[in-house]
Amino acid sequence: MTSIWSGLSIGAVYALVAIGYNLVFIAYTTFNFAHAQLMMFAIFVTYWGLVVAELPVLLIVLIAVVVVGLVALVEELIAIRPVKGTHAHLVTTLGMATLLDGVTRIIWGDQVLKVPSVLSDATWTVFGGRVSVVELALIVAVLVIAGALILYSRRSLVGLAMLAMAEDREAALLRGIDVRKLALGAFVFTGVLAGLTGPLVGPKTFAVATLGAALALKGFVAVAIGGFGSLSGAVIGGFVVGLVESLSGRWLGSDFPTIAVFVVLISILMLKPAGLFGTTRERAV
Repeated sequence: MTSIWSGLSIGAVYALVAIGYNLVFIAYTTFNFAHAQLMMFAIFVTYWGLVVAELPVLLIVLIAVVVVGLVALVEELIAIRPVKGTHAHLVTTLGMATLLDGVTRIIWGDQVLKVPSVLSDATWTVFGGRVSVVELALIVAVLVIAGALILYSRRSLVGLAMLAMAEDREAALLRGIDVRKLALGAFVFTGVLAGLTGPLVGPKTFAVATLGAALALKGFVAVAIGGFGSLSGAVIGGFVVGLVESLSGRWLGSDFPTIAVFVVLISILMLKPAGLFGTTRERAV
């Protein structure tokens, strides 16, 4: 059970990255490959606030939300808006990810920095396995965030407008939906979400300049397993990746987690190419 709790908690981190990917996919029908770097930046801001500046936790969360939200806004303005075409967005967001990696190295260096927990450091025994308060908080947080976003998308006018925009951008524009403003809001929100969850993720992953690349890969695998555009699929996909990674590392050895994850990915895509919760649409052309 200890390995299962560990897998679920790191899977929650991958699920948060996958949720950010899917929100941008719904808004732009493309991926923001720099989203994992936004979360990495939030973790470093948390480290700076807790260790260097010794600020109150609430102020640190506020600073992380504002800073990472602004970084996401700048990214949208320079890497998304001026560029036309989904394939071009993939290149520009990947370039933004590389830029954020470089800025992080310049500011904080390459060393691994331990991020103190903003919650209790206690460890509990739950169902026979040891799990920390931070790990439980991560699991609960991703479930609450995903549930709230799914409910909001189905019950609010803004959420329904987002779904309409994802279905047919031009038709939504003709119906009076401000597509550009709505997409910008969704993009900035992913940065705000990364900033908000960074203080929870940091104690689990630590702060290191290579974290963004690792989270980007596993987050994208989680999206592929769960299904593109599905928020519930992002959560399930993240948990699947985390559990496979943790259990294969325990039973097969430290050399096999990544191999096992991709074996599971390929197996699922062979059975269901759209992912577990993804759907395919047929259109007359």
